[in-house]
Amino acid sequence: MPAIVAWVLYDWAYGAFSTVVTTFVFATYFTRAVAADQVTGAAQWAGMQAAAGIAIALLAVPLGAVADLGGRRRALLAAATAVMVVCTALLWTVHPRVADMPRALWLAGLATVAFEVATVFYNAMLPDLAGPRRLGRLSMLAWGAGYAGGLVCLALCLVLLVWPKPPLFGLDAATAEPVRATALLAAGWLAVFGWPVAVFVAEPAARTPWRQALRHSGAALRTVLRMAWRVPALRRFLLARLLFMDGLTTLFAFGGIYAAGQFGLSASEVLIFGIGLNVAAGIGVLGFAFIEDRIGAKATILVSLAALCALSTALLLVHGRGAFWVLGHALGLFVGPAQAASRSLLARMAPVEARAAWFGLFALSGRVTGFIGPAALAAATAAFASQRAGMAVIVLLLGAGGLALLGVPSPARDARALLPARDARALLPARDAGATGARDDDAEPEQLRDQQQQRQHRLGG
Repeated sequence: MPAIVAWVLYDWAYGAFSTVVTTFVFATYFTRAVAADQVTGAAQWAGMQAAAGIAIALLAVPLGAVADLGGRRRALLAAATAVMVVCTALLWTVHPRVADMPRALWLAGLATVAFEVATVFYNAMLPDLAGPRRLGRLSMLAWGAGYAGGLVCLALCLVLLVWPKPPLFGLDAATAEPVRATALLAAGWLAVFGWPVAVFVAEPAARTPWRQALRHSGAALRTVLRMAWRVPALRRFLLARLLFMDGLTTLFAFGGIYAAGQFGLSASEVLIFGIGLNVAAGIGVLGFAFIEDRIGAKATILVSLAALCALSTALLLVHGRGAFWVLGHALGLFVGPAQAASRSLLARMAPVEARAAWFGLFALSGRVTGFIGPAALAAATAAFASQRAGMAVIVLLLGAGGLALLGVPSPARDARALLPARDARALLPARDAGATGARDDDAEPEQLRDQQQQRQHRLGG
């Protein structure tokens, strides 16, 4: 039980980074007070996010392969979290002046990369903490804790730092210290609630020395990338997630702009709507926590995507503010379940020999094409001179993701889709040789042969 609580607490911890830094407070502060103007600031922030996405694409899978071979997911998770905490805290030094713009982008970019890399090791721990019948429930509850933790931290930032006039704690409003201090609060939140996972969640018993893990990680990485093409279930899942995550990312990036432009919401109303959307998403994952393990992760994602498509289409057709508020918050109920169920679906599919590497591909699929949705939305908006036409791109991406997911076989609740036998040989012997001192990499103990036969049987080959 301490391990499960510690793992859920980490979701609670890093929700603060999403809400305070990348969504509601610091991103807005950067565009309004640090950049030369809001248009330039928005472009610079988007460019930083794109650069971070490239770095994540280059780092996530290789570091996952090293973690799998070395058996040190906790150590790598702790290191990534430490980078995130330090970079977030240093955002306090970003003053409201253009000269601090490069520093703000570097710190926020490094923190974003560390955030995504940390989730690779964090997500890979999930199958070790819950049996197949409760895996979806734990993923959903932790995802809900992430929403709740982020909102509680945001509320503290607003009530203690941003809203009081005059500012509390002797902070100087002229140099934006109340807003800058939110970075310190978020960093402290990450540090306080993020450390238990590195202490209470157990590592696999077998470990490979760092030097040997690094030496063999290249071959393991090539094997994992080959799997991404050769295993149809993984290939289709990654394509499906790539599409619907582009849709969700674009929804969150442009939802506020659409609300302001089409329904006349003020900046404060957009903030309230965004908070309400996150509350609805948290309620949604808590509700689906008791459903997913019964209907399956794939069915949960498909139901969520179908509801998101229907509600998004309705939002494009309505013109009243009341209808917008109702439909918008209803849409939030299905955002979290789609994301959390995709994590538990891969957790059921991923082989224990390459779990972190597979979650590296998972992180990659959520970031590598993040530019497609915004670019398509911008093109559609310009072509039809209509925000509504541009937002229709989101419906197409969500629908395309759902159609791609239909071709992914549902793994049995008590088993995971494992690797082909020849890929297992490329991953397991390196760890076994490092742990036991064996010299013959081609040795196949009876247990390994049985595992390989089971993998071939489950993959139909």
